[in-house]
Amino acid sequence: MTKALAMLKSSPGDLGGVDPEAVAACVQECLTCAQACTACADACLAETEVASLTACIRTDLDCADVCELTARILSRRADAAGVTRQLLEICEQACRACAQECEKHAEHHKHCAVCADACRSCEDACQQLRQHLG
Repeated sequence: MTKALAMLKSSPGDLGGVDPEAVAACVQECLTCAQACTACADACLAETEVASLTACIRTDLDCADVCELTARILSRRADAAGVTRQLLEICEQACRACAQECEKHAEHHKHCAVCADACRSCEDACQQLRQHLG
């Protein structure tokens, strides 16, 4: 059992019928993606042709921020503002955009290939959870 799942299950509140394992899996994918995007942006900055990677760096950083925010919001038990579905959709969009940008560079930069894969996994996890929410 992951720490995210243990935390979700340990809370006295409920998730409104949402499977805590699905939420924990999405939290984990978001955090993994945020780390990959941050590391990819840093690796892009170390490349000799940094100017050609500007869009990739910006997309990486945007995606990392959205993923971190999504993980934090999903870690809360209540959705009083009703933003979870919208945030999951935004996270999907950010991950899709980042994956597409990284895939342009993946052949020459291994870090972009790894990042694109993390983004696709996170996009899928967000989509699955969003669909589960109904």
